[in-house]
Amino acid sequence: MTSSTSRLRRMLRETPAVPAARTGRARRASRRGTQPKVVALGGGMGLSASLAALRRITGDLTAVVTVADDGGSSGRLRDELGVLPPGDLRKALAALCGDDDWGQTWARVIQHRFHSQGELHDHAVGNLLIVALWEQLGDHVQALDLVGTLLGAHGRVLPMSAVPLELQALVRGHDPARPEEVETVRGQATVALTRGEVQSVHLVPEDPPAVPEAVAAVLDADWVVLGPGSWFSSVIPHLLVPELLEALTRTKARRVLSLNLAPQPGETEGFSPQRHLEVLGRHAPKLALDVVLADEAAVPDREVLTEAAKSFGAAVELAPVARTDGSPRHDPELLAAAYDRIFRMHGRIGPWR
Repeated sequence: MTSSTSRLRRMLRETPAVPAARTGRARRASRRGTQPKVVALGGGMGLSASLAALRRITGDLTAVVTVADDGGSSGRLRDELGVLPPGDLRKALAALCGDDDWGQTWARVIQHRFHSQGELHDHAVGNLLIVALWEQLGDHVQALDLVGTLLGAHGRVLPMSAVPLELQALVRGHDPARPEEVETVRGQATVALTRGEVQSVHLVPEDPPAVPEAVAAVLDADWVVLGPGSWFSSVIPHLLVPELLEALTRTKARRVLSLNLAPQPGETEGFSPQRHLEVLGRHAPKLALDVVLADEAAVPDREVLTEAAKSFGAAVELAPVARTDGSPRHDPELLAAAYDRIFRMHGRIGPWR
């Protein structure tokens, strides 16, 4: 072990894995002993939106992130170095940065991409930092904890699996010239952009091991939040990791499914809110939910969605959670208010820790 690696490990031992920096609201909740322990699962911008909201209402927050990305900077690093794709992990860390100057500066730094005519073009600074620490420490979780400490992140970020995963999908009409043909489409980036109808998805390897810390976090949570995000490529993959799915079915935590504001071009083109629930149920028929959260303007028929939610044992909560500029993006403050109301209205599993 090199001296620099030894120093990094010593730093990690001497520094709390999850920084104590919290929003004023979370600090007040912590003093009262009433803040919920929350785990959020997903990937990409959907998970980032959920984390940006959740960090406003709890200081006890863990993100469990999909690791099937194979595009852009993440795909290049994955192919060249054989590492987990760091991009969605980086986005989650950026979303957990505070609103003070320190947090916002570091959020911009790790999201910064190089622009050049050379090999560094389009690589994100945070991706390189995460991969460098993986190589230095030889431990995915310790390295991400150290990055979180550096950023002052308001929570912890974990990969759902410690092995890079390939997403594969059965797609009808992926080739417009053969609209009725069902074929296997490989790679998260390709699945996300397909113009065909996704029938189902699976992972390669088929039974990937879950990160033990992720399983433990789900089992120990008060609330688990799934979604929003790319349905087939960021949300459903968590249900295809056997140990993680078992934890989701066994946990005493209450489970919230957060629906997207609009169908995603390509991947879920034309999907209604209830269609999202139907495909989720096909991939994880034993999964139970407590609450389905949706933007009130995105649900044309509440009764139909309510019936679909009943198959999971869930109630439907409608709330204004979209930005007011008309874009299909969540507003962090409005989404935080919706989560806070759900956590209070739908009870607790024992006292918050």
